[in-house]
Amino acid sequence: DNSLFICLAPLRCWDPITSCCAMFRNQYDQDVLTWSPQGRLHQVEYAMEAVKQGATAVGCKSRDYVVLATLKRAASELSSAQNKLFKIDENLGVAISGLTADGTLATKSLRAACITHKFTFGSEAEIGRLAGIISDKSQTCTQRSGSRPSGIGMLIAGKDDQGCHLYQTCPSGNLYNHSAAAIGVSVLHLCPPARYKLLTPLLGLLHLKRSKIASFEDFPGEAHG
Repeated sequence: DNSLFICLAPLRCWDPITSCCAMFRNQYDQDVLTWSPQGRLHQVEYAMEAVKQGATAVGCKSRDYVVLATLKRAASELSSAQNKLFKIDENLGVAISGLTADGTLATKSLRAACITHKFTFGSEAEIGRLAGIISDKSQTCTQRSGSRPSGIGMLIAGKDDQGCHLYQTCPSGNLYNHSAAAIGVSVLHLCPPARYKLLTPLLGLLHLKRSKIASFEDFPGEAHG
């Protein structure tokens, strides 16, 4: 049988640079303690990517107030929306983005720290100290073999004797102090109605005119202080 077979599949050229990069990534992302030749911890980067793909959460502060806002969305029409805003104490609240289960565990730890400080010292803890506790725990996970980094990013908002504060924590253990911040999916990627609904209370806090909502193009998807 002299039948003729014609292959219509597209030919793929082998790229040695791309193949080598993929090989190195697969070789050095098996453990959180293993550094790649480029000086990177891939599992930590994967955890930070989970935060970037999480629900949008934004916050900003003024001299007297600090506000957090998240989008309330359900996975389907038959399910309820997961809570992304948590009250920790009378003067403290958090917004999360990423793995909700990790965020719930972090909020429980934050509440325990507040209760311990009140019981020991008889006063409310400083917001910066509580934010530092969460960031230290996230950083510890990046130095222990057999554990994974926390897949959660948090905006911690509160007011103490020193004024209003807005902090951001990352899976890498970094801690940032912001006047305005956003985590999760970029605000610019949201549809206009969802963007307006999310940003309007924040713009009101900053005493901006409603006409300036359309010029909010410099608001970052990742936190930037």
